[in-house]
Amino acid sequence: MIKYALTCDHEHAFEGWFGSSADYDDQHARGLLECPVCASKAVRKQIMAPAVAGTRKTVQDERAGPPQAMMMEALSRIRRHVEENFDDVGDAFAKEARAIHEGRSEERGIYGQATPKEVRELLEDGVPVAPLPPEPPKKTQVN
Repeated sequence: MIKYALTCDHEHAFEGWFGSSADYDDQHARGLLECPVCASKAVRKQIMAPAVAGTRKTVQDERAGPPQAMMMEALSRIRRHVEENFDDVGDAFAKEARAIHEGRSEERGIYGQATPKEVRELLEDGVPVAPLPPEPPKKTQVN
């Protein structure tokens, strides 16, 4: 696994894990990379120093498990919690999030779909929004 420090055209910094450098290049070329903050598809690698792996494992390393598996499990739990406890407002997400923020609608957790433009406008207006973690890939889709 390779961890890249990534950034979008709005300078949101985040990390991405890839099976190989070629996997990053392929996903980038197909437009599959997206900023988790604003959903921008204009994503690029940040300059980073290479990580040098040691030869000895610590006890903590052995107990923790693979970082990607732990991250995918945590993201799956977050998504499951949102789907079970929040209202799905579908493509009316931007309208409903703004109404809740302005006090015109009942305060509650919601999720749904919004365009990158709608997300940018909500963020610019101070409406707190965050992307829902993606569904975990099926075992047959993992390389």
